[in-house]
Amino acid sequence: MDFEERVIDLKNKKPEFELRPKLVAGIGVFLVAAIGIWGSWFQVEADSVGMVMRLGEYVRQTGPGLHFKLPYGIETVEKVPTEKQLKEEFGFRTAEAGVDTRYSSKDYPDESLMLTGDLNVVDLEWTVQYRIVDPEKFLFEVRHVRDTFRHMNEAVMREVVGDRTVNEVLTVGRTEIGDAVQQKLQKLADQYETGIRVDQVILQDITPPDPVKPSFNEVNQAQQQREQLINEAKADYNKAVPSARGEAQRTIQKAEGYAVNRVNRAKGEAARFNSLLEEYKKAPEVTRRRIYIETLGEVLPKAKRKVIIDGDTSNVVPLLPMGNGAMGEGGVNLPGQGGAKK
Repeated sequence: MDFEERVIDLKNKKPEFELRPKLVAGIGVFLVAAIGIWGSWFQVEADSVGMVMRLGEYVRQTGPGLHFKLPYGIETVEKVPTEKQLKEEFGFRTAEAGVDTRYSSKDYPDESLMLTGDLNVVDLEWTVQYRIVDPEKFLFEVRHVRDTFRHMNEAVMREVVGDRTVNEVLTVGRTEIGDAVQQKLQKLADQYETGIRVDQVILQDITPPDPVKPSFNEVNQAQQQREQLINEAKADYNKAVPSARGEAQRTIQKAEGYAVNRVNRAKGEAARFNSLLEEYKKAPEVTRRRIYIETLGEVLPKAKRKVIIDGDTSNVVPLLPMGNGAMGEGGVNLPGQGGAKK
């Protein structure tokens, strides 16, 4: 059989399988229906909401769970994590989060290098934590809202740092800077209608640029030593001054007590003298004798030895033991040397 006869035979031969139009139509309808059913439902996670758009126009908002929509791209869904705290990092990037957090070794000087108010440069790394509170504004009011929010962060941080000295930024002004940036950033986010609520601005690391770090560290150590000496001096002051004040107060109170005692005793003695004077005026002889007897009652018990002699006696018994010398042990003079004494 030659070539032409083979060609004629193949043309006249019926194919073993012939596609039926109804079968093809059925398969097409099934595929279209399957695609429609598959694309007509969607699921929203627990920390998000679903923003449904019909032909690009926002129509409704759905909560977490399983929901249905028009298939074939007529309605599309954008999921927004409204219950999740989001964050943006500036000057650094987290390479791996978790228990052992690791950071990228790449530097971002365009974000971190800033000029302070006294024309010094600092390398500042910070984190902004925020939430999406209005998903409609977040999606539709600002184009590229995340990039816009990052630019707003950098602008506000540079403004706040530019109003402070390098010492304030590097030492005592961290908390104040974070609070000021949070307030200004929230005000700007509301003005742009981003639908974002700023929760916290955390300053991670603030250091001088690498070329000046050694000099800055020396200055910082000197300042720390100064603060330490000042604190030690204040501690000594707080220890010595209250003690001295307490001692002075104690001395003053003691003197006041002594003065009160002396005044009271003087008043008592004056009152006693006045009372004795009144009694003396009434009966001079009796009062004189009573005073004399009371005085002897106070003085005689204090004498160790007592010798009582007659005042008119001119001689004394030679054997009387008078002790060594002319004056006796009890302080009594011999007769003729001043009279009788104790």
